[in-house]
Amino acid sequence: MQLGYHTNSLQNHRLPEALLLLAEHGYQAVAITPDTCHLDPAVTSEGQLDELALRLRDLGLLPVMETGARFLLDPRHKHEPTLMTRDPAARQRRLDFYSRVAAMGRRLGARVVSFWAGIDRAPGPDSGQLLLDGVRQTAARIRAEGLEPALEPEPGMAVETVADWRRVHAALGAEAPGLTLDIGHLYAVWEDEPVAVIASVASHLLQVHLEDMCRGEHEHRLPGTGDVNFAAVLSALETAGYQGPVCFELSRSSHAAPTAVATCRDVWNRCLGRPVR
Repeated sequence: MQLGYHTNSLQNHRLPEALLLLAEHGYQAVAITPDTCHLDPAVTSEGQLDELALRLRDLGLLPVMETGARFLLDPRHKHEPTLMTRDPAARQRRLDFYSRVAAMGRRLGARVVSFWAGIDRAPGPDSGQLLLDGVRQTAARIRAEGLEPALEPEPGMAVETVADWRRVHAALGAEAPGLTLDIGHLYAVWEDEPVAVIASVASHLLQVHLEDMCRGEHEHRLPGTGDVNFAAVLSALETAGYQGPVCFELSRSSHAAPTAVATCRDVWNRCLGRPVR
């Protein structure tokens, strides 16, 4: 496994300085969210991406692409539009965004693009088909750029739980995406003991997010301020043979990023019983 961190948790740092901070603390992966503050897809050039790719290699940071920018596509409505949006033109903007992020990831040397379904704001008879069509199209667009798609269950969204992800996976078969598993979400929306959930889906994992969270609450917290058993979940991931990035996501802690980065590294070292480097 590789210790990683999200750029959405470093929003008060310029991206080159954020990456250097991670490297100085021994991080081995970075989950990159193209956003207004980092790699805005509308204005980032291919040359800038090539320069960043070299920088990532020099720092020993494996990139993973994330797509959860809050107001990038709609400055007035958080996370909108989504795969569950009924308006065809707005929905197309979301799909085009996924294509663009995948193309950026290919240039950066990433292997995986994480995405989520979105909130179904007008549930109806078409909801199930809308979800499957959107996930199928997204996965195809990401694979067209040579990367692997990974669908993340997100509290409150059309795919909220691992059980929801399983239903999508079964329906789409060979066209289905892999799984991005946010460990905190296993506490926010309880399905089973997190260690048991990890073991049951390990063969499908492409990306893992990690943070502290209180049971029944969807709030990303610093380690030590919630209910997550970090030693148990990290041990479960190791035991299951997961070898990809585990990226801390503290999207509301950018103001304290240097402290948070160090804290997460220390938790990792303590739980796994070895330094990252």
